[in-house]
Amino acid sequence: MSKSAVSPVPAVPSAVSSAVAGLSVGRGLVFLAFAGIAWGTAGAAASLVFRASDLGPLSLSFWRCAGGLVLLLGALALRSRPGNGRAAVGAAAAVEPRRRRLLRILGTGLGLTVFQSAYFAAVESTGLAVGTVVTLGAGPVLIALGARFTMGERVGRGGLVAVLGALTGLVVLVAGDDTGTVRPLGIALAVLSAAGYAAITLLTRWLGRDSGGGDSLVTTAWAFGIGAVGLLPMAVAEGLFPHTEQLGRVVVLLAYVAAVPTALAYALYFAGAAVVRSATVSVIMLLEPVSAAVIAVAVLGEQPTFGIVAGTLLLLAAVAGLAAAEARGAAEARKAAVAV
Repeated sequence: MSKSAVSPVPAVPSAVSSAVAGLSVGRGLVFLAFAGIAWGTAGAAASLVFRASDLGPLSLSFWRCAGGLVLLLGALALRSRPGNGRAAVGAAAAVEPRRRRLLRILGTGLGLTVFQSAYFAAVESTGLAVGTVVTLGAGPVLIALGARFTMGERVGRGGLVAVLGALTGLVVLVAGDDTGTVRPLGIALAVLSAAGYAAITLLTRWLGRDSGGGDSLVTTAWAFGIGAVGLLPMAVAEGLFPHTEQLGRVVVLLAYVAAVPTALAYALYFAGAAVVRSATVSVIMLLEPVSAAVIAVAVLGEQPTFGIVAGTLLLLAAVAGLAAAEARGAAEARKAAVAV
């Protein structure tokens, strides 16, 4: 589905920055935009899978993790060839203590499993647009609050206003719907997804405070592996293989989910976020819920109501507000450093 306490995505380790040091900011922005739009299509593909088969959200998450793992292992194998810069990244990752590396890998794997599984379940329950907006809107709020209580990072006045705006958006989203399409269970699952997503970010932030960290591509591959192993028993119980008359279509959709919004989007995101400011990353990643909402209305036929539109705008405004607060905080920190 990577920088500061208010960023909606996990932080990028310093090792990755060195690996993509030659990437221009302009190209990094393109990479991030593609990743955001691609992530927005994952829920749409999931909706089509649910419509065409009896595959459940846990089984879909398993296939996403398993497929993403296979593709990432292929990318790692290609990168390990002589002349591909593997040695520099490996040396940076090798300095990480074993216990710290284990915590990072297990924490990321478990968080990613909760994030993706609960998100697909939310999409199945309450629709693509609402499920995506609540997950991506609640994520930065939980990150900001979590960073305040676990690491003492100040939210600030602007951040507090953004948090209150996001909570108001959630209330409007649920209370303002008179069609029955916004279901409390779906909202709860989306918030659970956001909590898994926030946990990954906070863990990465906490581990990276002393500039330590590992190779994000390796970490992501491990996370998908842990997710696949953990989800397998539940996926088997739910029904691992789809039963449908449109098997070819479902297989293509599963392959798309594993390849584009998973393996490719994560790789492009990590590369782009390493050279673009965190606040800018936060705003660019708003393309994910926006693209999901557009697809939901234009392709899947979901009907937007006033409550859904108003709640969505409040949530997106809250994320933009958090990004703006972060940008101001970073500017003040730079001024203080220059003054000293």
